[in-house]
Amino acid sequence: MSIHPPKKGWFHAPKGAEAMWVGIALTWCMVMFAAMPFWHFKGKQTSSGESYRVKPKDFVKRVNRWVKTHKVGKDKKLGIPIVQPEPGGNAYLLGRMWMWYPIIKLKVNQTYRLHISSADLQHGFSLLPINMNFHILPGYDHVLTIKPTRKGTFQVICNEFCGIGHHLMTGKIIVE
Repeated sequence: MSIHPPKKGWFHAPKGAEAMWVGIALTWCMVMFAAMPFWHFKGKQTSSGESYRVKPKDFVKRVNRWVKTHKVGKDKKLGIPIVQPEPGGNAYLLGRMWMWYPIIKLKVNQTYRLHISSADLQHGFSLLPINMNFHILPGYDHVLTIKPTRKGTFQVICNEFCGIGHHLMTGKIIVE
């Protein structure tokens, strides 16, 4: 930073290759500006789902009640309950240090309302191998309407660094 202002006439408009690169950068900015709303409405990558304020303790209680009434098994390796909602019903997924709870079992070509929230920190919900990514914040119940179109076991990972056990934060959604 200078104490004295620059001398008069110091600024010159870009010329030649410099002007060309400024034009390319400006054009690219306009393309990206137009692409953002296009991908939001046509790309089906950004959720237009619902979001509600909720106390984290209340969401945890709701998940635990839902698990008790819809439990169909238990993962032998992890000891986490496997829960199956009725088609057209609600499913709940809770992110907390350092796990996704519970394991959800869905039926192919059926629609569900998936409620996702965090009990403690900001987490990232990423469903692999599908390109589905969401920020999950404590205090918000994110509701996504989903309709699985293929069978398989899909891995849920946290893609937002959430502490020392972040690498362990995985879960499952099973579609039959």
